[in-house]
Parts: sequence; C-alpha cells; structure tokens
Amino acid sequence: MAMTYSEKVRDHFANPRNVGTIEDANGVGEVGNAVCGDIMKMYLKIENGVIEDVKFNTFGCGAAIATSSMATEMIKGKTIEEAEQLTNKAVVEALDGLPPVKIHCSVLAEEAVHAALEDYRKRLAAQQQ
Repeated sequence: MAMTYSEKVRDHFANPRNVGTIEDANGVGEVGNAVCGDIMKMYLKIENGVIEDVKFNTFGCGAAIATSSMATEMIKGKTIEEAEQLTNKAVVEALDGLPPVKIHCSVLAEEAVHAALEDYRKRLAAQQQ
C-alpha cells in the first residue's frame, strides 16, 4: 500500500529547515523510537526566555525529518512557555496531515522539543545553585 504525503511534508523532507547543531546550545534533547529506529536531536539557544535559534539532526524516514523541520519552524522565536505548548497534533496539522502509520514521527518531534526544554531548565537550575 502506497503512502501519500502532503505537499508540505514533501517540501519539509526535501528542503528541511534548521538542520544542524548549535555548538553553544543551552538546551539539547535527544529521543528515539526503538521500533522504527528514528532518532531526533534538538538544539535550542534560548536568550531571555525566547528561543533565538533551534536546530535538529534526525536519523530516520522522510516523515521524521519533515516533522522535525516543522517543529523547529513552529517554536523558533517563541517563548519557552509557547514552545511548551507544542503538540504532535499541531505539527501534523501544520504539515497538512500524515499517514496514520507515521503519526509516531510527530510524537517524536514533540518529545524532542520537550526534552530540549527540560535540559535547558536543568542547566538553568544548576547555574543558579
């Protein structure tokens, strides 16, 4: 059975936004799915409570790359509080849908963002001690 992807999914797979690493990131999150083998790593540069820059590296299928790309676009320039509200459903909607068997990719993107935000909070708390 062939899967059909929206034009936005195909675009974000073929031309992913914000790929790479941030050497001086102050929040890094890595998540993976043992079943499908996808691994996502998100890097955040947060200044004054705002996500100034975000990059990702994803090893996975086209849907995993597309959801990572879209998630970074959705949180760049947002406050920490706004980024914490990101859901996999919002990522799927922004991509004009995903095949049901690929929804887990959007869950990974949400988890990667939240893991990077959690890492940022831990680093901040450690600095304040």
